[in-house]
Amino acid sequence: MKNFRPAKRRVNVTIGESVRIVRELQELTQAELARLTGIPPSAISAIERDRIRLSAERARLLARALRCHPTVLMFPGWDNDLDSAA
Repeated sequence: MKNFRPAKRRVNVTIGESVRIVRELQELTQAELARLTGIPPSAISAIERDRIRLSAERARLLARALRCHPTVLMFPGWDNDLDSAA
């Protein structure tokens, strides 16, 4: 545990913004993401606008469709600072 380094916040991005950013990087529309996940388009819109919380189950569904790890969506802006540990 002596090599443990606490995570540091790198950027100020909300969970909804992280979902939208990754979706746009994958060049998907909200409708396409809804089709891939089975999550209603209205719920995806609400998640991206931070109107509803992103549950762990929905994070897993979205992450699978967006080809990323769920923590990328659930904990945006956090980094474990591995670059400075080298």
